[in-house]
Formats: sequence, structure tokens, C-alpha cells
Amino acid sequence: MGDQLTADVVIVGAGISGTIMAHRLAKGGAKVLILESGPRVDRQKAIETYRGALIKVPESPFPSSTAAPGPRVIDLEGYYVQEGPDLFKSSYLRLVGGTTWHWLGTTIRLVPDDFKMKTLFGVGVDWPITYDDLEPYYAEAEIELGVAGEGDLGSPRTTPYPMKPIPLTYSDKRIAGVIDGLGYTVTTTAQARNTDTYDERPPCCGARTCIPICPIVARYDASVHVKKAEDAGVQIVEEAIAHFIDIGADGRVSRIRFKRPDGTEHEASGKVYVLAAHAMETPKLLLMSKTGALPNGVSNLSDQVGRNLMDHPIQLSWALAEDSLAQSRGPLSTAGIDGTRGGAFRNATAAFRVEFGNDGWTWPTGGPMTTVGELVKLGLRGQALAAELSRQSARQLRLSSLMEQLPDPENRIVPAMDQLDALGIPRPRISYRVDTYTRDGMGKAIEVHEQIFDALGATGRKHDPEPQGAGHVMGTYRMGADPATSVVDAQCRSHEHDNLFMLGSGTFPTAGTANPTLTIVALTLRAVAAVQAQL
Repeated sequence: MGDQLTADVVIVGAGISGTIMAHRLAKGGAKVLILESGPRVDRQKAIETYRGALIKVPESPFPSSTAAPGPRVIDLEGYYVQEGPDLFKSSYLRLVGGTTWHWLGTTIRLVPDDFKMKTLFGVGVDWPITYDDLEPYYAEAEIELGVAGEGDLGSPRTTPYPMKPIPLTYSDKRIAGVIDGLGYTVTTTAQARNTDTYDERPPCCGARTCIPICPIVARYDASVHVKKAEDAGVQIVEEAIAHFIDIGADGRVSRIRFKRPDGTEHEASGKVYVLAAHAMETPKLLLMSKTGALPNGVSNLSDQVGRNLMDHPIQLSWALAEDSLAQSRGPLSTAGIDGTRGGAFRNATAAFRVEFGNDGWTWPTGGPMTTVGELVKLGLRGQALAAELSRQSARQLRLSSLMEQLPDPENRIVPAMDQLDALGIPRPRISYRVDTYTRDGMGKAIEVHEQIFDALGATGRKHDPEPQGAGHVMGTYRMGADPATSVVDAQCRSHEHDNLFMLGSGTFPTAGTANPTLTIVALTLRAVAAVQAQL
């Protein structure tokens, strides 16, 4: 056996929830160790890599690791073992700092009805907590990340946003003007992106590379809390790939075994253990840790570990507006429509949130790179080509509706014991289906998109026939009051092992329509007291 590391708290995963938890605990005097499967990121090197990349996808700036492989949007099958019937199209990063390295920064709250879907609409399940229970932690999370915004977006507030909102773009204002009278209100999107100097980070410079990397850290990413945690004394061990959780005779976690890239075996032990390794890797680790005493894996008497896999399937639509929208300026999105996130219709049809793109057709068609090729085929060259490219690029509009998805136990991830990575660790095997509840909601979203296109006099309209992935992996170790139907309690503590906690969007019982990061942070901050009490 190699290294035998010890701490008061052992955390698996140096993403947003793991590092925020570690920072809080270390400030309280605890000795904290984080095991992170991926390598560290040099921001400047990543920016240079991105600029030089021929194919610019969310993962293109970042180092890859054969010891800790992950999915890429252009090669999901390289890591996922997909069994369908639909493809799961969301990726994530295994790095120190996690997937927030390439997130957009959207930080909206769930709406109150999201917490009681079964009671109100007869679908899904209820959360074991209410919106009011989480509201003060939402406010704390907004301070922790540095959120700029205005308005409640359907979620009642008791505190102001830390910063004034990102201004609406010309495109946002143009859309708001032409759809006035259709019954939709254009709202400014709350974002973890500085509009003033905040937390020693500068205001947004409009670099327009929010996805995949902010060059000046105006848009928050978890490298902020990596530094805060290490400054507080937290030890982060990168390229430490956890692969087995040992449970003692007393039913408590006794150690976590991990491998280094050279294949050597090591272990970490503590008083309390926290899994914050993403909603795909955490259930995989729990299920891999099966023994004769625990034939279903760790914390899985309910048989819910790995089940209820959800995303926010995206209905993409794009068109050419009649007049210029002055696209490709500032953050990739700054406004949308939030009024479609709730209503009595949710008993039969998914809710959704409409996001306005400021990036033209960069997603999904490649934007100017693709447009110039089409114009060359039409015979345009020189100044004529440049002028038409500029004219079309300014008019391109992308609309994206993030759809609600209900928990389905048949949507799941399990370890693919017959498909191993370079270290002999199973890849994720995924079974996934987008049901009629969500697909019917996509049809409603297209109707809204068409109304916007009509108002803009748009031509060349297209609607993606299949949903895209939002990168919002949720539900795979959900919280609940009943241990028979859930994995963790309202404090994110395992029902079965009292010194084991689990963080991240895997704890979500339902998906709602809010990008999950702010809720992840709010639940993490709420769980801090329970972890401290356990110590």
C-alpha cells in the first residue's frame, strides 16, 4: 500500500461544492483533505490552447488525462457507454476546479413550486425541504459567488443581489421591443459575473469566451475557492482517482481508496467523508464499492443510486432576423424569458426557460466559420464576401429553451464493468430516454420561438429535431425523507452511513428549470453545519 493520508474530513472532488465545503470547514478549524481525479489548470496556458484550437468546443482549452478520462461533446462515446434509447449529450470536466471552468455563469434560483411537484401537479416527487428552507442559503450563495442581477425571476427574495446586473445587449433590447404585447416579459439573467470589482476580481470585459474560459476571472469559477481553501490550510491532492469506499463493521465509512496515474494504490481516512465528485462519478464510485455485506454498493439499500438521471434537454432554434441584432458582443447570454418556468400546465407538460443567445449561430452550427463556407459556395469573394459575412453574422439569432425533465428510475448510470479505462476503472454505462412530458414541452417552446421569430421578421428558421445536452447532470443520488426511496436526507447525509455526505446536483429530487449551480452551492452551505456537528 502506498500513501496513507489522514484528515478530519476527506472530500472527493475539487469542484465548486467540494472546495466551498472545504473552505468553510477549514476556516472552522478542521483539517481537510480533497482528492481530485484530474490535473490542475494553468489559466494562461489554457487560454493559449483555446486560441490555437482548430475545433473550439467547451473542453478544448483544458488538459486531458488518460488516468481520469471524461466525456467530450465531440466524442461522448469515447467515455460514456451509451445504451439509449436516446443519447445522453452532456459532458463535464475532471479537473481541479471542476466543470465551472467552462460554465456560462447563469445563477438563477429554483422557483417555489419546483420543490413540491408531486403535491401540486401529481408528477415527479417532492423535495424534503421547501423553497423557504433554502432561501437564506440562496442569498448566501449569491454572495459567495458574486452574482449580478435584478428582479426575482419568479423566486421571492429577502436580500438584494450583490451586484448590479449585466446590461442588456442591443439584441436583448431589440427582442424585448418587438415582442412587447405578446404576453412575455424579457428578464435580465442573474449571473456569477462581476459588474464591479468584487472579491478582488475585476468586472466583465466582454471577452465573449465565457464558455469555455474567462480570461480574467470576472466570471466566477471554482479556482476562486481552490485558492481560498488552500490558503485556509486545505490539502488538495490532484490526480488522485478514488475507486473504492470501505465500510467498517459499524456501518460507517472507514477509508477511501484511490489510485495515482502510475497505477499505485493509496488510501485516505478521516472522521467524516464527503463525496463531491459530480452526479456521474459519485454514483459510479458508490456502485463500484460493493462487497458481500453491501451487494448493491455503498448507501444503496434503496436501489436509487445511479437512477433518476436528469438533464435540462435543450430545444435549440435559430434564424436570421430581418434587421441587425449586433450579435457577437459581450457575454454569451444576458437575458431570456422566465415566465414559462411555472404554471398549472406542469401536470402534463414540462416547464422551460427561454435563453436569448448573443453569439449568433456559434452554437450549434459553428457561426461565422460555417457561414463563410456557405457564402464561398455562392461565389462570393473579397470585399463582397466580407460584407455579406458581416451582414449575416449580425442578424443571426439562437434561442435555447432549457426543458424540465422528470425523474425516471430507468434513466440511470452504472459502472460498465466490461469497459475499463487505462487504470482499470469502469466507464459510465448510461441508459437514458427523454419522455413525452419533456418532448411535449419542447413543442411548446418551439411555439414561443416562432412567435419571437415572427416579431423579428426572421427567415431561415430551423428547429433542432432532437434535444441537446445542457451539461446539467442531476438526480442520481437524490435526497428525500424516506430512506426506502432516496439516498441522502435533507442535510445531504447518507441515510445508511452517518459519517458520509454527498454534495452536488445528484441530490436533486427534481430538475426544475434553473441552471443547477446556485442550488448546488446553497445546498452545500446548508450542509456545512451538519458536517461540523458530525465532527
